[in-house]
Amino acid sequence: MTQHTTMKSPSRNPASAMSVEEAILTRKSVRRFLPNPVPRETIEHLLALASRAPSGVNAQPWRVYVIGGRALQGLSDALVEAHFNAPDDHQPEVQSSPDRLPEPYKSRQREVGWALYGLLGIEKGDREATLAQHARNYRFFGAPTGLIFTMDKTLKTGSWLDYGLFLQTLMLAARGQGLHTCPQVAFAKYHRIIREHLSIPEHEYVVCGMSLGTIDPSAPENFLETPREPVAGFATFLDQ
Repeated sequence: MTQHTTMKSPSRNPASAMSVEEAILTRKSVRRFLPNPVPRETIEHLLALASRAPSGVNAQPWRVYVIGGRALQGLSDALVEAHFNAPDDHQPEVQSSPDRLPEPYKSRQREVGWALYGLLGIEKGDREATLAQHARNYRFFGAPTGLIFTMDKTLKTGSWLDYGLFLQTLMLAARGQGLHTCPQVAFAKYHRIIREHLSIPEHEYVVCGMSLGTIDPSAPENFLETPREPVAGFATFLDQ
């Protein structure tokens, strides 16, 4: 006889009053955080909420390494050193985008890139300032909590899609608690360093990282508003 187990759903937090729509509209990639610590119980609550994300055959392919304090500092130091001194020695295990983005994707990338650099006062061709800004990825943009996401290497494309659902659910859950995030594929390049520091087994991919914390409301980069295509630009309605 097959036995069925019931998973207990995460408890609702009455302090979280933000609507789903508000969470979606106010979620953005924050690139400077305040040092205010995020309590462990809050992080556990967010992860429990995110675990309700759908996945094919309920595979739940996600695994999360939560880091803070000295662990975060040590990893960040190693990543920044590699970024400045030996970036060509590192490559991601899975290529997340083509070497050359076709249109219209390339134009969108350039638009948001120059908008961000404009807010930061980084001029085109300023390689030193650009490298320094890139390095802030590996400091988790000053967030007190960093997350590294991994996935079993035996899983295929469907599980990567599931992972996106999990990450978005986590980011919206964070907004529900008044927190902000920044998902960062930049970490995947340095999987060997991350694997060593966090004792990640070889059978897991480093999918991406994420910064989690309280937004610095005075930071110019956090005023960035990324444009979106109108519905008519990406949706086709077939109702005739």
